[in-house]
Amino acid sequence: MEIKAAEVAKLRQMTGAGMMDCKNALVEAQGDFERAKEIIREKGKLVAAKRADRETTEGAVIAMANDQHDKAILVCLGCETDFVAKNEDFVQLAKAVANTALSHMPADLSALHALTVNGTTVEDALTAQTGKSGERHAIPFYNKLEAPYIATYIHMNNKVATIVGFNKAIDNQAGRDIAMQITAMNPVSVSKSDCPQSVIDKEMEIYREQIRLEGKPEQMVEQIAKGKLNKFFKESTLEEQIFVKDGKATVAEHLKAIDPQLKVTGFYRFSLND
Repeated sequence: MEIKAAEVAKLRQMTGAGMMDCKNALVEAQGDFERAKEIIREKGKLVAAKRADRETTEGAVIAMANDQHDKAILVCLGCETDFVAKNEDFVQLAKAVANTALSHMPADLSALHALTVNGTTVEDALTAQTGKSGERHAIPFYNKLEAPYIATYIHMNNKVATIVGFNKAIDNQAGRDIAMQITAMNPVSVSKSDCPQSVIDKEMEIYREQIRLEGKPEQMVEQIAKGKLNKFFKESTLEEQIFVKDGKATVAEHLKAIDPQLKVTGFYRFSLND
């Protein structure tokens, strides 16, 4: 049957699928728009199933706070190639998912998938975009943060971003500086007191093995390992790191200079390159 260009354009506007995909779907559906929409959805699911084992090592990481700066989300929309990541459809979907997450602050990734974006669920939107581009689309990371004040930072290539909470209001640039510090230096925790025990145990295990391989006496192993752990805390916990923009003071000292009561309450960082 003859399919008019206007009908193809209408279906494309409804689904976002490519012109040829829309035309083929209308031909197969014999002009039935609802059936054609279903055919396009089915194609997207088929492509998604075929690409399910592909890694999404490219994409966009978005950090976004509300106007009051007391709520924020960090979410990554992933795809397979940088070419697709720069596509306008991909960029718009990433922004839409981020805005939806910020509006609803879902509890976890599963809850985010169930939310509505562009008239469908986030999960179905990912499937549809997979069908359109031929590449797997996925959300490898999502988290939220609430605090009296939250700063955000997205690196210019959208491959790494951070959200960081403070116990009180802070100048926007000062907060952004701390978010940039976290983005650049990738601390494991705010301080050594809240460093995960699993991280400490793993580091100590590595240090003990290194020291034994160096031939040190067994009675010295634990003491030397603890010294190495203290060095790890200085390099890898936010408060003890040297503040990059200063080069002399620690982050804790820098915060104290701004306000003696100012503290970081928590942060999330995600990088597509880690």
